[in-house]
Amino acid sequence: MERLHYGVAYYDEYMPYERLDKDIEMMKAAGITVVRIAESTWSTHEPQNGVFDFKSVDRVLDAMHKAGIDVIIGTPTYAIPPWMVREHPEVLAVTKDGPGKYGARQIMDITSPVYLFYAERIIRKLIGRTCAHPAVIGYQIDNETKHYGTAGPNVQLQFVKAMRKKFGNDLSELNRRFGLTYWSNRIEAWEDFPSVLGTINGSLGAEFARFQRQLVTDFLAWQAEIVNEYKKPGQFVTHNFDFEWRGHSYGVQRDVDHFKAAKCLDIAGVDIYHPSQGELTGAEISFGGDMTRSLKQSNYLVLETQAQAFPHWTPYPGQLRLLAFSHLASGASMVAYWHWHSIHNSFETYWKGLLSHDLQPNPIYNEAKTIGADFARLSESLSGLRKINRVAMLVSNEALSAIDWFPLPGGTNYNDVVRRCYDALYKLNIGCDFVYPQTDAKALDEYDLLVVPALYSAPDELLKKLNDYTEKGGHIVYTFKSGFTNDDVQVRTSVQPGLIERACGVNYQLFIEPKNVRVRLTGDLFGAIDQADGVETWMELLTPTTAEVLARYDHPQWNEYAAITRNTFGQGTATYIGFLPEEKLLSGLFEQLLRDIGLWGPDQKLSFPLIVKSGINRAGCRVRYFLNYSDESAEFEYGYRDGRELLSGDDIRHGQMLRLPGWGFAIVEDRESAACSSAIEDGVAKD
Repeated sequence: MERLHYGVAYYDEYMPYERLDKDIEMMKAAGITVVRIAESTWSTHEPQNGVFDFKSVDRVLDAMHKAGIDVIIGTPTYAIPPWMVREHPEVLAVTKDGPGKYGARQIMDITSPVYLFYAERIIRKLIGRTCAHPAVIGYQIDNETKHYGTAGPNVQLQFVKAMRKKFGNDLSELNRRFGLTYWSNRIEAWEDFPSVLGTINGSLGAEFARFQRQLVTDFLAWQAEIVNEYKKPGQFVTHNFDFEWRGHSYGVQRDVDHFKAAKCLDIAGVDIYHPSQGELTGAEISFGGDMTRSLKQSNYLVLETQAQAFPHWTPYPGQLRLLAFSHLASGASMVAYWHWHSIHNSFETYWKGLLSHDLQPNPIYNEAKTIGADFARLSESLSGLRKINRVAMLVSNEALSAIDWFPLPGGTNYNDVVRRCYDALYKLNIGCDFVYPQTDAKALDEYDLLVVPALYSAPDELLKKLNDYTEKGGHIVYTFKSGFTNDDVQVRTSVQPGLIERACGVNYQLFIEPKNVRVRLTGDLFGAIDQADGVETWMELLTPTTAEVLARYDHPQWNEYAAITRNTFGQGTATYIGFLPEEKLLSGLFEQLLRDIGLWGPDQKLSFPLIVKSGINRAGCRVRYFLNYSDESAEFEYGYRDGRELLSGDDIRHGQMLRLPGWGFAIVEDRESAACSSAIEDGVAKD
């Protein structure tokens, strides 16, 4: 991927009339360089068991190659054909809601031997037929894969086998670690192991969720292994990960461990959908991009994002351009829309593509033409952006599952805490990577600041690793609900917050749901922030041992307790937040800490809705994106080295005033070769 790609998903099979040549003509005019095909149409490619028809694939490949457009082939395994269910109804997943019914996509049991037999056969037939075609540059395995809640008798049997392996066939150890004595759940024979679907035990339930995530990791690795048998030199294998869905992409995906599942891929891919129009902030693009870039510590592919989609997402004029370059600013090497055309029937009729239902040029398509032209013109300067961040956030599927079992008041979940922390950093223009519990200590040491939201479930080894990170000079911020249970979701018997008390210099025994509680800040640590911000969701009544108190609870019964503390531990510091802070207070806390540790630079002179992102391009030059997520124009002083604004070609001088129109952006590349060569060492906070 040494150049930028601009793409669409394309389904010749869905077209209401013959128009392949016309579509290609319009794609070329829009600067489309790649299409993704085939992942949604298994029943077309295999209309009956063992009867294969790849005419639609062949004709699209030949036509795209003739036009100079590259193709990504998707394995069509996420939507099964009706003949399979008629002949083998057992391929449908049994979930907590009962047996599956045919109709929707992603309704199969991904562990079913019958399903896997047919899936392997269609993969080998399709990839074997297409791998040598000169248009094919890569393969997307499956589509937004999850475990789909599969939990039938065959999955339960596999889970029991996994538990026997994990516990060395020692039922007493399983009973002890999961606390199964409670309510007579104790198991005395493996044959007595009940279906986990009915469990009331959070430890057992979270363990089953971990097992289900591993099913996804294994399934994707299995597909990648098959495709790798056919893959030619220069071709890649990818997958389009998605996120928790709240009407748009939001947070950590509860059903997939992205870090583990990405190990089988050559390039990580992602689907990112977000609010639009007046609700566009760019936060979802940034969060999804930062997460996906962190999976392989390299550039990634946006395999799906919106062009028009829903009526409330149809972008304002200029927003499509802003969005495309926002993806590049986070390190994407490709931006592709789902999809090229709006379909005329079935479930996603009103999820509109780049073309509307009339399949004619429209304002969105015309704006896309400018993006394609700029991608082609600026590819040398913008491709391969390498980001060097000094701040990381640790996310954990295990903590997410555990909090799902023991939810916070008001329905607040793990991702609410993650996004509260991430969004505060984003709006301060702090570049952020993501790490996960298995990230090794050496990699953690590359970061000056580590943010750890709601790490409710964590093994001792992880908490010791975080203590070591702090002691060696790292700075860490924990939120409430961190360190409370081990990786079996068993509450630690020590005073809370468990093993991290050593680094945090604070402990607590009581925790409550706040009612009419505010916080009283000590000293002038947070500048102009209101000295009485509200406390949301949860509060731990903190007692410092060696820590400095940064804030106390403002309440007649709880005012003796600390709310936020900071402790010097070895060469580093550990900050502990005992409640869910409002974003304004969290931003102030981050600002003070970032100033203290030297990560406050020119980028932080700007703040949301002006977002700055940067990285090093292939030439070794720093490239900065200035993005205005507002319908109002914005003006600011350019506080960096002299450079060249790439869209206009204008020279930009240090101290010059730059003006961005509403929903506008600028891209400035360091001009001097000396600046390019030294960019890697230049002010890491500016990433």
